[in-house]
Amino acid sequence: MALLDVRDLSVVFTRKRARPFTAVDKVSFSVEPGQTVGLVGESGSGKSVTSLAIMGLLPKRGAQVSGSVSFSDTDLLTLTERQLRDRRGKDLGMVFQDPLSSLNPVISIGLQITEVLERHRGMSRKQARVEAVELLNRVGLPDPGRRVSEYPHQLSGGMRQRALIAIALACRPKLLIADEPTTALDVTIQAQILALLSELVSETGTALIMITHDLGVVAGLCDEVNVMYGGRIVERAERHALFATARHPYTHGLLASIPRLDAARGDKLIPIRGSVADNLAWEEGCAFAPRCPNATEQCRNEPPELVPDGAGMLRCHNPVDVAVPEGAR
Repeated sequence: MALLDVRDLSVVFTRKRARPFTAVDKVSFSVEPGQTVGLVGESGSGKSVTSLAIMGLLPKRGAQVSGSVSFSDTDLLTLTERQLRDRRGKDLGMVFQDPLSSLNPVISIGLQITEVLERHRGMSRKQARVEAVELLNRVGLPDPGRRVSEYPHQLSGGMRQRALIAIALACRPKLLIADEPTTALDVTIQAQILALLSELVSETGTALIMITHDLGVVAGLCDEVNVMYGGRIVERAERHALFATARHPYTHGLLASIPRLDAARGDKLIPIRGSVADNLAWEEGCAFAPRCPNATEQCRNEPPELVPDGAGMLRCHNPVDVAVPEGAR
């Protein structure tokens, strides 16, 4: 049975003197206990808004959320703010993109961990501090006994991200959402953080939703990948199948734009033409049609449905039949 079951999730932002904007459009996916699921797409594809809707962090005014988000047989969208606060941190954890803006700059790292432990696990202040040091040690922060008393500005970017992961895992949540957790880090620290997440998920059995714009990030981490574009899932497949034979032109373009180690020096990357602003409304046709090299009149006039495709799912009238080059897998 799925730990998290998202069904027809939609998020519409209403703005004064402007048309409503649909950021997430009937998105459905599920996460099993201990499974790692990826949400991948360019900025503006709706993946971060999806995570914020799951966590109940969207503003009550201006954001209309519909559908269902079932977590352990409870629809999170029906809970009050107080009930959500009891769930967040305890059952649901989240690692945000920028640790410097996510951490409170005037509170020590240790206090930001201990307040979670005292609130959700009923620990005394002394017990919580001992546990905070252990958590910082577990996520690989050097000299945790000293770091627990330091403030966010005293830590490097990689250290702050590790501290943020420690806070998210403090109450041993059943589900962890990581929203672009390595974007601001250099490639060496990025690899360390991804390895840490993989190790912690394996040890604790926590389910993980990895949100990223980089398919290379999910290559060695996710069990299943959902590719989003224009607020909808356009392709879903098991990781190895997706990297071996991407079917949607958008997925194929994302993979082709990844730098390859075997490419000759000076070779240019192959970008996806246009930008995410060049979209059709899904009611009119395929949102990706203005940027798609395979687009036909059917694509521009008939919205494709998400249908079974082999072992996965695909939303496309004219999928790619060419396998992804070996170096891009």
